[in-house]
Amino acid sequence: MDLSVAGITGDVGVGAVAGFLTGFALKKVMKIAMALIGAYLLSLFWLQQKGVITINTDKLFNLTGNLTSQVVSLSQKAIGILPGTGAFIAGFYLGFQKG
Repeated sequence: MDLSVAGITGDVGVGAVAGFLTGFALKKVMKIAMALIGAYLLSLFWLQQKGVITINTDKLFNLTGNLTSQVVSLSQKAIGILPGTGAFIAGFYLGFQKG
């Protein structure tokens, strides 16, 4: 049985770099998305306070909970199919911390 160290190193390196870039970019995108979502929700609550609209807050917060579970499920599927998963996760963690 031949063990190719170069092939393993390549997979690990690519997984780590892809993980780092994904984590870094995801954190940046999440910051922007959370700021926009926060501004949107604040505007909705302000309009509700002024009596312009009525908001069913129970359904609104249940909607965000469902979205969170869908994102977690999707991320678990994506990680399962990537080569160099361990290196990807380590790189993702480092990229997310630096982002």
